Amino acid sequence: MLSRFRTRVLAAAASAALAAAAVSACSEGGIDIELGSGGSSDELTEGRVTHVVDGDTIRIGDERIRLIGVDTPETRKPGSPVECFGKQATAFTKRLVLGRKVRLELDVEHRDRYGRLLAYVTRAKDGLPVNAELVRRGYALPLTVPPNVKRAAEYARLAGEARAAGRGLWSACR
Repeated sequence: MLSRFRTRVLAAAASAALAAAAVSACSEGGIDIELGSGGSSDELTEGRVTHVVDGDTIRIGDERIRLIGVDTPETRKPGSPVECFGKQATAFTKRLVLGRKVRLELDVEHRDRYGRLLAYVTRAKDGLPVNAELVRRGYALPLTVPPNVKRAAEYARLAGEARAAGRGLWSACR
């Protein structure tokens, strides 16, 4: 519902201090593991995006990948309407990564409760940090879920800049 999304927008706008505190409380450093050959999906560190599920979830083959630290408006949640700016966020993610090779960087926790691989996604060709770009351009809110907090302060800063500039959902979903 729009009101739930509006609540998330307001919470994101107020979370910069909490994100900074979480970052200072947790250790830094990503997990670097070798590219697998189709075995355990925890070995996946790069690949070509085959499908964009929504603004913050992609697929590389059969592997579902949830972008760490960001939350885009819902478009596919069962029993819920499409949220404000959800279709635009999904379309933007498609433009950024669909069919392109990406690198995945894991943080402390590798999977969420739905079994999705949690990753910071970077376009391989030009090094564009996809998670950060979604927040910077106003297609996503920062979402800090400890212990994966390595970039929380950066995303909170980017969201503040996007909000001040009225980019994306910050002007469309008031």
